Amino acid sequence: MTRSAEQVMQILYALRSAGVTDPRVLHAMERIDRAHFIRGLFANRAHEDVPLPIPCGQTISQPSVVGLMTQALAIQPRDKVLEVGTGSGYQAAILSLLARRVYTMDRFRSLVTSAREVFERLGLHNITAFTADGSHGLPDQAPFDRILVTAAAEDPPGPLLAQLRIGGIMVLPVGQSDTVQTLLRVTRTGEKGFDYDELRPVRFVPLVEGIGPE
Repeated sequence: MTRSAEQVMQILYALRSAGVTDPRVLHAMERIDRAHFIRGLFANRAHEDVPLPIPCGQTISQPSVVGLMTQALAIQPRDKVLEVGTGSGYQAAILSLLARRVYTMDRFRSLVTSAREVFERLGLHNITAFTADGSHGLPDQAPFDRILVTAAAEDPPGPLLAQLRIGGIMVLPVGQSDTVQTLLRVTRTGEKGFDYDELRPVRFVPLVEGIGPE
């Protein structure tokens, strides 16, 4: 199912209403059709501004939250970005239109395989997807200009903070339960210095260590 012009306008309206005003982010989200990343029972709701279930007990975030998180990263065209939590691949696809290179990782092999197929079909060749424990990041590719975490941890994981370039930005949900979480923007100011900004309440699946069974 492809988007109608009316559906595109509804999505852009939802994004602007949520506070997404960056023209580059809006253009990227206009170009990437969320329907490519949702299959099965919920495919007919792909163009609604709601989170939806995907395999492995995970979710695809609503477009307005994807837009806000992307905008908070303030990605520059030459940036190297790490995404922890590939999920459906929708967020990585948006990032790929804004950054030079995107590395994305997920603990579920089947999700990574499906996302790779969509990336290939859409011609998004600057994305590299891994099956790995996201809580450890990708030290071999560090440092990163931007890091986006799409699962909630109690605190920003130390390995990810260490892989953020000085001057770099990480955006992630933090909280001790799936009902009380805050979207946090972390800016690395020095070798051991970080600034923290709370952005808004959110609700994400938890960040789990290890490789998933699927």
